[in-house]
Amino acid sequence: MTQTQIILASGSASRRQVLESAGVQAISIKPNVDEDALKQNMRARGVSIRDQAMHLAEMKAIKVSSVEPGLVIAGDQMLSLEGEGFDKPPTLEAAKDHLRKLSGKTHTLETAILIAENGQPIWRHLARPKLTVRPLSEDFIENYVAQCGDALLSTVGAYQLEGRGAQLFTKIEGDFFSILGLPLLPLLDYFRTRGLLIT
Repeated sequence: MTQTQIILASGSASRRQVLESAGVQAISIKPNVDEDALKQNMRARGVSIRDQAMHLAEMKAIKVSSVEPGLVIAGDQMLSLEGEGFDKPPTLEAAKDHLRKLSGKTHTLETAILIAENGQPIWRHLARPKLTVRPLSEDFIENYVAQCGDALLSTVGAYQLEGRGAQLFTKIEGDFFSILGLPLLPLLDYFRTRGLLIT
């Protein structure tokens, strides 16, 4: 097996945990990228939601890869509902609004992942899980947000499928890892082609 440093360009503890649970040792470096400014610029230019996610992943990977040796993994996830892109809710009231909009509808998580090496993108993958939210009562939304609290502010959909968020859904199409924001299976396959994992 080849020894190559693997870097996760993210401050996400859950993404790093997914990698480490799968036997991939990585260090985390949070990229210094102004995601809000990049999103505003792309939206003003009419860039599709899926392309926004991939571009953000690329910017993060290149930023870290240009100064750190090894393979740099970066991802981004955007929620798409009827052509509208959702960002992480800034407040619990905004989280409630997200849930009201998602109620009774199917949305897509545009989940982009990209690997860069020596400042250049070398591999990319886009997963598009679809999740159907059951009709949610106002009582449920209030109770759910009160129980989950600020943890909801770290996800685009104001839910964490690995916790109480499972109560929101009637149907899920796509793999669990992609919903968590890290399409693990294609990533592991790429690592095997590079000799980083035993085949």
